[in-house]
Amino acid sequence: MSVRPAESITRARSVERLVTGQATSDGAGVKLTRVLTQPLQRRLDPFLMLDAFGSDRADDYIAGFPDHPHRGFETVTYMIAGRMRHRDSAGHEGLLENGGVQWMTAGRGVIHSEIPQQEEGLMEGFQLWLNLPARDKLCAPWYRDFTADELPRFVTEEGVEVTVIAGESHGVVGAVTRESTAPLYLDLQLPAGASFTQALPAGHNAFVYVYRGELTLGDTPVPPKRMAILANDADSDGVRMVAGADTRALLIAGRPLNEPIAQYGPFVMNTEQEIYQAVADYRAGTLAV
Repeated sequence: MSVRPAESITRARSVERLVTGQATSDGAGVKLTRVLTQPLQRRLDPFLMLDAFGSDRADDYIAGFPDHPHRGFETVTYMIAGRMRHRDSAGHEGLLENGGVQWMTAGRGVIHSEIPQQEEGLMEGFQLWLNLPARDKLCAPWYRDFTADELPRFVTEEGVEVTVIAGESHGVVGAVTRESTAPLYLDLQLPAGASFTQALPAGHNAFVYVYRGELTLGDTPVPPKRMAILANDADSDGVRMVAGADTRALLIAGRPLNEPIAQYGPFVMNTEQEIYQAVADYRAGTLAV
């Protein structure tokens, strides 16, 4: 991994508030924590949802996510530990393993399944939903698997290891870029006492999710399993964090679309009429044709 000097920022963003995720289940009973919930979609536009899953109890995940539809957005699945097989109606198939990422653009419609390929051991990771602009909601579906070795990485002079899933950090371009939403998606591993800075456009919505250890953002301590929503301070140009212990965290940011959001389960469009059409297409078997 290349060593990169810290990015220089003049004024770091403050923490607007801390959020505790909601325990829930999805698919065929997979237990997870919904970190970014539907009431936060406008505030964290263009991001629609963030689920965290992590268990070494097979009963918590073994049934997986059988066939289900999507339309109008993208899913980004990041597997920290475990093995999950993806199949979809567009003919894509892939095995997501330790440290890998699966990026799927549902576009006009796709039906897919995500089934664990293990009967014991730890399964841990995240699924992020990223909205599509109105002009792209009915685009052709797209899919790409990235193994851990294919994800760009670097280390800072303070020993922070950074995986760049999307966007750009410290001159390193991530695995995926998107012009309309400009998503930044970093997985950070910070040694105790290390700091990390990242430049961010003031208008982009951003949050940090600490999934191990603890961070301090400005004057705000962020304990494990908490999401810190970063304030959109007009004169800020980035974020600075300091690890109070060995820490792993996600830093996610993006350009808001500022478009209406209409959601019904796995369909995210701009109007109720478009939702009715998505449901009708699914019932008629034409959603993914």
